[in-house]
Order: sequence, then structure tokens, then C-alpha cells
Amino acid sequence: MLKFDFTYTLAENVQGGLDTAEIDSYSAKVEEFLKRLDENKPGFVNAVLTRKWIDSVNELSDFIFTFDNLVVLGIGGSALGNIAIQNALRPANWNSLSVDERNGYLRIFVVDNVDPDYLSSVLDCVDPKTTLFNIISKSGTTAEPMANYLIVRGILESYGLDPKEHLIFTTDPEKGVLRRLGRAEGIRMLEIPPDVGGRFSVLTPVGLLSAKAAGVDIEELIIGAKDAYEKTINSSLWENPAALIAVTHYLHYLKKRNISVMMAYSNRLYYLADWYRQLWAESLGKMYDNDGNKVHVGQTPVKALGAVDQHSQVQLYNEGPDDKIITFLRTEQFDREIIIPKIHESEPELAYLGGKKLSTLLNSEQLGTQLALAKHGRPSITVTFPKIDEYHIGQFIMYYELATVIAGHLFNINPYDQPGVELGKKITYALMGREGFEEYNYSDSAQKRVEVE
Repeated sequence: MLKFDFTYTLAENVQGGLDTAEIDSYSAKVEEFLKRLDENKPGFVNAVLTRKWIDSVNELSDFIFTFDNLVVLGIGGSALGNIAIQNALRPANWNSLSVDERNGYLRIFVVDNVDPDYLSSVLDCVDPKTTLFNIISKSGTTAEPMANYLIVRGILESYGLDPKEHLIFTTDPEKGVLRRLGRAEGIRMLEIPPDVGGRFSVLTPVGLLSAKAAGVDIEELIIGAKDAYEKTINSSLWENPAALIAVTHYLHYLKKRNISVMMAYSNRLYYLADWYRQLWAESLGKMYDNDGNKVHVGQTPVKALGAVDQHSQVQLYNEGPDDKIITFLRTEQFDREIIIPKIHESEPELAYLGGKKLSTLLNSEQLGTQLALAKHGRPSITVTFPKIDEYHIGQFIMYYELATVIAGHLFNINPYDQPGVELGKKITYALMGREGFEEYNYSDSAQKRVEVE
């Protein structure tokens, strides 16, 4: 199992840390909440307790593996999980390998923005004739993936290709424009479970298709997630990673630590922090609580990469405002190892590195950063991966999804909605001329403009 170390969140080890009694005081509340959650499981839990979604992806295997490339068109929860899994479980040079070096698995490109330079550069990398495009939008109304879909469809048609032989729609099982078009045109489709929101959807077909296409063992992803769920439901507070993540973050928030930094000491784990940022921010940043009170709660999630950001952010973390709780991600086992050569042995500034493993240096940097933060009274948690594989990535995803909903209960807010996103969408629709949204055209509403060239 993943290892979670909460040592440096406690007052015994960090000035301004938490008393164990503070944490203990939430034991009954968390236990009661988890009992109710198990009785009325949320959609993201049910998704890993059934084979339906794995089987739906596996059924497309014969179709998927006729292609050399998969381009995912999505945004937010329809993209970040895909990116995190690909970066964690496939090498950085994956898309540069030959088909033989990839054992027949596909190159994966995830387009998660409508930047024309970015989209063009991705499309330049693929031949439409050998490319499968997966358009992910539950509603089918999300402007960004739908705009990219229209562009891709135009390209396919310009090549004289049959769109239904190069497209998959991943969308709502019953409604929406993608479902409607898919039925009318015979386009292959995957379902997004109706009770699973985007940021909780990575272990549904939303994330499983691209993982399967790249040769990731999706069965192990799900097994890891299921084991994390069982551990969470059946463990007392002090043996419960998800509950402790939620409680410690909540209590530090009450101590004015309203920023949550996730700092990965592995490039492969870095994009898990991107996935976490959406999960934590969109789920817990709310204006109103469940009783209708205006509360404006939420921790701001920040991502960082060790050892890189020791040289850009750690000065702030150590000596700036005491407004952060930091989570370190590290691994005990790297897939590859490099021994630093013994060169310049007469130079003490270099000699001490000779013969050491590069991984030893990286993990020593993590521990050194954590201990320095503790000396400055700054709390932190460490999540250690025994190795970076499907099983442990699945665990991580489920633990943090559960921690998020537990934290939502502690904050007394709804962790599943995102009302603060909707107005910006509506204004965008108005600016782009979508019928029915004229009242949201606020483009000239500023009473005073200040523009400088």
C-alpha cells in the first residue's frame, strides 16, 4: 500500500502544528460520515466496484489497436486524469518511440485547451489516416472540446475519411449533442456514468480508454482504487489515510493555512498534482455552505516539483507567510537508476557525489526540504509510493477523491457541484454568439477602463 506520513503535521514536531487531541476530536464525525457514505456510495466509488466500465473499454480493443495514435480532446476532468496517468505510467519519450518499441500500443496526445498554436502543433504530429480521436464531454456543450472536435472533423472530411471510423464519443449515456450525433451517425461511444462528475471521472471510461490504448493495466488501476476504498471504510481515523488527509488539511485551514502545496519529487508524479489541483479547488472552493450561509471557504492548491522548485518556491515556503500545508510525493523505487561517476575526486565540492545513486540525491533533497520546513514551523505530509505502477496510482486517486468528500463534509459544503464555473461559461457563450445567452453579453459593462500600451 501507499505510505502516508503525518509526523510533521503535529505540534510535537512542528511549531504551530496540530495536537493529537484536535485530530481525535473528529474521529466520531468522520466514522459516522464514512458509514453513511458506504451505505449510499457516490458514483466514483460505484464506478470501481463494477466491471461495467472496464468491459466497455475492453470491447473496443479490436478497433483501438488498428491505429497508431490516440488524440484525446477534453478539458478539466476530461483531460487532467488522462495526462496524469500517461505521465506517471509511460516514459517521457513514449510518443517518440517506434511502434515496435511501444509493443504495438498507441502514442497518446491529450489536447486540453483551445490555443491554436498548441492544437496545431499536436495535429502536426499525427497522420489523420492512422489516428483515433476521442472527444470527451459529458454534456456535449463544453465549448473547448467541441470546438476542437469540429476542427478535427473538418480535417477528417478534408482527407476524405469516414469520421465514424476515426472518432469515439465519451459522453452522457442518454442525452446531449454527442449522444445524439453518435446515434444518428453510427459513431462508437463510451458512457460517462451519470452520477460521476468530471473531476471524479478518471477511473471511468474518461481515463481508462487512453490508458488502455497506451498499454496501461487498467485492471490494476481499479484494484488499487478498490483496495484504497476498503481501507478507508474499514479503518479507524489514525489508520485511515483519506480521513487523515481531510482532517489535517481542515484543521490547518482553521489555523489560516489556506494554501495546499503538492510537491512531487518525481517528474512522473508531477501531473498527479495537476489532477489534484482541480479536485481540491473545484470541490472545496465554495461561496455557500449546505445551510445557505455565505462562507467563502476553500484551500488554494499549488503544484511544485522537487528538486526544481527548491530553487524557485521553497524560500517563500520557509520564510514567507505561514499559510501553507505541503504534501510531498516520493517513490522508493525508480524504474531506472543512474550512478554518479567518481570524477574530480580531489575536489570536495564534487567528490561527495561520486558513486551515489541519482535517486538517493533526489530523495535526500526531499527529506532535507521537509526537515527545513519543520524547523521553520511549516507543516507537511509525505506520500511514498513503493513503486510507481498502476496499482499505486489507482490507490492514490481513490484516497484523494475520498479525502475530498470527507473534507467537504467537514467544511459543510457540497463537494460535487461547481456553481462558480457557470457564469464564465455563459458569458463566453454570449461572446461567441450562442443563441439564448444574449443577456450574458457583458463585454462593454466596465464603467471605467484603464488600458496602457
